[in-house]
Amino acid sequence: MRKLLLVLLVALITSGCGVLYRQPIYQGNLLDKTAVDQLQVGMDKRQVMIVLGTPSIQDPFHHDRWDYTASRRTGRSGAPTVKNMTVWFEGDALTKWEGDYFHEDQSDLAKTMSRFGNLAKDKKKNRR
Repeated sequence: MRKLLLVLLVALITSGCGVLYRQPIYQGNLLDKTAVDQLQVGMDKRQVMIVLGTPSIQDPFHHDRWDYTASRRTGRSGAPTVKNMTVWFEGDALTKWEGDYFHEDQSDLAKTMSRFGNLAKDKKKNRR
């Protein structure tokens, strides 16, 4: 009887941990504001890829359009927030871009994520 109560108590305690822990989840292309500010009309596809990274979606039917999509979910049961930024080309030259992205600076994002301990640790700090 005691073993059964102990097992039930441990199960109850460990199942509650998932309810309290609410780590924000970021997925997709997290674009930096400074990177988006570097975009200029006339840039070629290679330059845009260097600045923004590889697009999330390259439509095989529309080679002149790249979509950068990112999502963020902060609660376990909350709906994710999705941001889309679209870049258009004519030939190989950038013509326009529009949409939205998560405006957090990388330092702000690093502060937020460091509270949850999922960032890589700086190896230089641990050396003595």
